[in-house]
Amino acid sequence: MQNIDEAQNMTPNQVKGIITRAGKGTKIVLLGDPNQIDRPFLDERTNGLSYASEYMKGSPLCYQITMSTEECERSELAMDAIRRL
Repeated sequence: MQNIDEAQNMTPNQVKGIITRAGKGTKIVLLGDPNQIDRPFLDERTNGLSYASEYMKGSPLCYQITMSTEECERSELAMDAIRRL
């Protein structure tokens, strides 16, 4: 299994390159938060995580989970900053 963390900071081409090269039996887990993008040329819609989510939607080989802010496992400080910033 491959866990790809911070996938929101990847380009659509980078994510596509990873997924389209998956071998037989490979499982890929893309993790990230489209509200925490650190690259100036990506945004909530144009990042690799959102790209994969949109284009793989409906695939019988793909499962997606979206968590609310309340479900996130972060410190009290991090949660307060998410709400305020």
